[in-house]
Amino acid sequence: MTASLQVSWSRVKVEDSEPQVQLPAAKLGNSELVQLCQAGLHPDRVGFTELMRRYQSHVDRVLYHLAPDWDDRADLAQEVWIRVYRNISRLKEPAKFRGWLSRITTNLFYDELRKRKRYRSPLSLDARLTMEDGDIAWEIASGEPGPDENLTTHEFYGQLNTAIAELPEAFRTTIVLREIEGLAYEEIAEITGVSLGTVKSRIARARSRLQGQLQNYLKG
Repeated sequence: MTASLQVSWSRVKVEDSEPQVQLPAAKLGNSELVQLCQAGLHPDRVGFTELMRRYQSHVDRVLYHLAPDWDDRADLAQEVWIRVYRNISRLKEPAKFRGWLSRITTNLFYDELRKRKRYRSPLSLDARLTMEDGDIAWEIASGEPGPDENLTTHEFYGQLNTAIAELPEAFRTTIVLREIEGLAYEEIAEITGVSLGTVKSRIARARSRLQGQLQNYLKG
């Protein structure tokens, strides 16, 4: 993962905004914090800094899964927050900030991907998978194994890594957008430039392949 990001405020011009914070930003709810950043002509500096503190790990995680081999993820993360700063006033539903932030991050990734001559695998292979009612729920694995991890768990990770690595690139990308970022099918279609039917087909086929290869582990 990238180191924690320190945004250069020289790149994001912050001017004093009118409402004054009634409560310390750290004590505001997420939606209230977004509303604070939307209230003035420019986002409140204290409020925006707190927003970054709360959601930086989310941005880092999304970029890590989309571009694990890129060594400039910290620069991309900073660009994400610049875009957020410039456009947060356009967010109509503050409660949906996290999803909006995911879309900004993903769109930036695709913008950068188009600029690069060399394409690399967009999905990190160290994500844990569990099956529930036909869906895949992803849990990001920590860098160090937990005390309850046993040999079977390690074997499962190995098989999962192999199964994901064997997925076609389009399936891997679609899976990370759906299962890790939690984007709607329509949003994935817009981002990837394919039809809604194609998105659904890719996700279904990717799930089927993973279930088939991990069947022995998923039985219990």
